[in-house]
Amino acid sequence: MSHPDRSSAFPLAMAAEGEAVCVVAILGGSAMALRVAEIGLNVGSELVVRQRQGGGLVVGRGETRFALGAGMAHKILVARAGT
Repeated sequence: MSHPDRSSAFPLAMAAEGEAVCVVAILGGSAMALRVAEIGLNVGSELVVRQRQGGGLVVGRGETRFALGAGMAHKILVARAGT
């Protein structure tokens, strides 16, 4: 399975509801990378945007759902899954 590269990446906050995406980079430094890793999201993770709430998102990874604020969602770069 190949992962998308950063040339097709965009912030998770811009993903449409119902869209499947793959995490390609985490911006914002080591503290941000650690926080995202602690909740189980890392480069290569495949997510589905389940719900948009204002600037925040609810994303799913398998059976697990995560609520992310707008600031965090802007620092997670993703690409459409399967590209």
